[in-house]
Amino acid sequence: MSQAETDRGRLDSSAMGPFSLTTLGIASVVGAGIFVTTGDAAAEFAGPAVVISFLLCGVAAGAMALCYAELASMIPAAGSTYTYTYAIFGLFPAWFIGWDLLLEYMFAASTVAVGWSGYAVSLLGNIGITVPDSLANPPFGNDPGTVNLPALAIVALTCGLLAVGVRQSARVNDSMVVLKMAVLILFVIVGATYVTTSNWDPFVPSQGEEFGEFGVGGILRAAGLTFFAYVGFDAVSTAAAESRNPQRTVPIGLIATVLISTLLYIAVALVLTGMLSYTELGVADPLSKAIEAQGAGLDWLQRVVNVGAVVGLASCVLVTFYGQTRIFMRMSSDGMLPPAFGHVSETLKTPVFATVVCAVVGGAVAGLVPIEELGQLVSMGTLLAFLFVCSGVMILRRRRPDVERPFRVPYLNFVASLGIVSALALMVTLPGVTWIRLVVWLAIGLAIFYFYSRHHAVRRTPVVRGG
Repeated sequence: MSQAETDRGRLDSSAMGPFSLTTLGIASVVGAGIFVTTGDAAAEFAGPAVVISFLLCGVAAGAMALCYAELASMIPAAGSTYTYTYAIFGLFPAWFIGWDLLLEYMFAASTVAVGWSGYAVSLLGNIGITVPDSLANPPFGNDPGTVNLPALAIVALTCGLLAVGVRQSARVNDSMVVLKMAVLILFVIVGATYVTTSNWDPFVPSQGEEFGEFGVGGILRAAGLTFFAYVGFDAVSTAAAESRNPQRTVPIGLIATVLISTLLYIAVALVLTGMLSYTELGVADPLSKAIEAQGAGLDWLQRVVNVGAVVGLASCVLVTFYGQTRIFMRMSSDGMLPPAFGHVSETLKTPVFATVVCAVVGGAVAGLVPIEELGQLVSMGTLLAFLFVCSGVMILRRRRPDVERPFRVPYLNFVASLGIVSALALMVTLPGVTWIRLVVWLAIGLAIFYFYSRHHAVRRTPVVRGG
């Protein structure tokens, strides 16, 4: 808690209020999931009942967000889950979570950057600007080129903005999220007039030969697929040290993010499956596909939605890199990583070196690795973080009831248990390559921990042990 005061003293501690914190979360949650995953989940698993899948995701994410809100109100420091884990469980678990989240954030940002590249190239083509395939595709993959230049460009632009200042980044993000929300609401309003109710029949397609092929199993499988669209809400808690009155505003931002995002996902999914049969939605741009199916009269809406996708994915890249730089900074300040990562510019009040490193590494991954490979590296680290947070809230309630809690999770045992069960269930569904990646990355991290981090770490007494 004293470290939280230190963070607020060297960062711009009044950069964001409840509105900016909410747009920060929405920027991360309402991204590739709503523009791409919705169609895949409907076409392959749930049909129109993907609406129920999003409702289930919203309930699970809401339980986890409530747990984050209590910890963020107690410990308004940068670093989010890493910081909470350090306070509750101690040095090594914190390293484990922080180290894994660094990789998760990098691949998440790079994946969205590659997705942004595809939409950007398409938009440029619509106005007569052709990007050569050699400069729009990485050197590896099914359609090799030289480098994915647009992906490199969005990484450089977003990281450059983050280095200049979080206040400026928040203003740009606010504008992008407002535009993205306006586009999606416009899609819902206009698209609702083109809904054919027969496309919702059957609302829950019959169970296939295997579990997960439609039916109840398909709804659950789709929930597992689409939940990863929600994992970005924890970006709100990484901004605690740069928020006005974080004990109040961070919980508001977390809860508002989940509520607004869930309602938007449900509305878009309902209209999307009503405009076009779910069997035809398994494409990279399902919203555009549904609009195109209505005829030439909606060409204008298709162009607007494509612009919304480009803007929306750009805001997602920005927020994901923001979260990664703050975890770098917090781990470095604790001695887990070299001091340069934790240095904050006195003029800009941002961790410039950490931001540059994120730009270089993230840009290299986005520019050289195909999205098919990036897409396999899903959010194992984020689910582990959720597990630690939900467990940690219950532990602190028992062991340190004396610590002030401006926000308290209602019905804690039920809410936290729901979060824990949801995280474990989703971890079990992850592909084997994700577990292999986790083991390899952890092995590298263990070497760094034992040869560097454990000797340099600032050892603080964990909250659960008193003192």
